[in-house]
Amino acid sequence: MATAIHTDPNRRHDFVLLFDVADGNPNGDPDAGNLPRVDPETMQGLVSDVAIKRKVRDWVDVARGGEERFKIYVQSGEALNARHRRAYEALGLNSTGAKQARDDVQKARAWMCANFYDIRVFGAVMTTGVNCGQVRGPLQITFARSIDPIVPLDLSITRVAVTREEDTKIVVAEEGGDASGGKQTEMGRKALVPYGLYRAHGFFNPHFAAQTGATEEDLALLWEALQRMWDLDRSSSRGMMACRGLYVFSHESSLGNAPAHQLLERVRVERRPEVKAPRSFADYAVRVDGAELPKGVTLTRLVG
Repeated sequence: MATAIHTDPNRRHDFVLLFDVADGNPNGDPDAGNLPRVDPETMQGLVSDVAIKRKVRDWVDVARGGEERFKIYVQSGEALNARHRRAYEALGLNSTGAKQARDDVQKARAWMCANFYDIRVFGAVMTTGVNCGQVRGPLQITFARSIDPIVPLDLSITRVAVTREEDTKIVVAEEGGDASGGKQTEMGRKALVPYGLYRAHGFFNPHFAAQTGATEEDLALLWEALQRMWDLDRSSSRGMMACRGLYVFSHESSLGNAPAHQLLERVRVERRPEVKAPRSFADYAVRVDGAELPKGVTLTRLVG
């Protein structure tokens, strides 16, 4: 069966990802009390590339993590050095740390690429106590930025369950005074964005893909994850998030047939003129100029 153009790892791919959030926090900022990330000058919302890649990793882990080639390297529950040690044990090598022989590091690096999906695709720095070298991944994703400014809300919430037992006790005052009751509720906070439509850009480099061993199957899994990972990441704090657009520009040449920015600018997202405060995806118009593309460039609309 012929390889689809957008899953060909020998081509360069540039893509636009659109996703939205309603009544949720798409990416909290720990330096701002976990409020939604914003650009303080424009008040546009931000979602980090790390947050997007985390969703990809989690989806791949659930969908294919039981298979040897699709393990996930960056996740909680196991130290990175323990994963590096698995490579040396599988290869029958001894780890000597910083003084590791270059040939051993290259073998360990190749083993890690072969067994961990996110290393093949995103790359990794593995020059820790157990040295497996560095990998520059073929896929790079930018921060996502909202089309319009957002209004981060920090709402008060209450719960009837009190944390500490002593807080529920009733204290009786001396000499016939009134008793003071224990706590009945506790207060909390919840941060959210009423609505935001976000745009991120991504780039796939076939030269790095050849070095890590990324395959057609890996690329197909990436496109599937970007479309479906939102349903796996449901939580009350996330609100309603969904993929609203995924547009892939594929180049015939591994070096590219046109500058990436010129292709990405063909996807235009504008708020409808009659809308003052966007609250749904229907409040925006997405226009994709797929006519007269540069020679050797193919546009694949996976969503939108």
